[in-house]
Amino acid sequence: MTYSEENYLKTIYHLTSASEDAISTNAIAEKMETKASSVTDMLKKLSEKDLINYIKYQGVSLTTQGLLAAKMIVRKHRLWECFLVEKLDFSWDEVHDIAEQLEHIKSEKLINKLDDFLGNPTEDPHGDPIPDANGMIIKIEKRLLSELEKNQAGICVGVKDTSSDFLQYLDKQEIALGSQIQILEKESFDSSYRIRVGNKEIMISNKIASNIYVK
Repeated sequence: MTYSEENYLKTIYHLTSASEDAISTNAIAEKMETKASSVTDMLKKLSEKDLINYIKYQGVSLTTQGLLAAKMIVRKHRLWECFLVEKLDFSWDEVHDIAEQLEHIKSEKLINKLDDFLGNPTEDPHGDPIPDANGMIIKIEKRLLSELEKNQAGICVGVKDTSSDFLQYLDKQEIALGSQIQILEKESFDSSYRIRVGNKEIMISNKIASNIYVK
């Protein structure tokens, strides 16, 4: 596959993970910030390679072969993120763009050795699951912080928004994977939250609470 084909496949995989329905051409175009006509051309190519099921106006789904290929791309991306954070001391808001480049490395032997070198991690620095060499994923039981009730607490196990701006915000608030977060108050006026993180209390918006996963 070309880099572009891999990027499309990964995008379809992520959209599929968020919805049980077939993925529309427009959804792919929006996610990839491109024209619907360009998406249609690429979908035809991926369909010819038996990586997706594509019927015009009825949406897209991954074939068994396409699903495994997409998982291997995601596996490489998330393993490289682990390597960059754990071994090269990058912060979690810096690694996504670099991993976007490294995920296209073709060597399966290199990736398997990287996996072993890192101790076969099951989650990346953002708390997302890493597929193993066979495409198996250990499901992480989690829910959004916004779903907790007053006085309930959870451990931060991931984030829904992996943008640099959001991760830098969390760093400023000293919220990271493993942080214990307790809901102290829910404000009915603006749906904001007063929470305790470690030994300090802070206010966060509903948008922030809706992008933090806890268990």
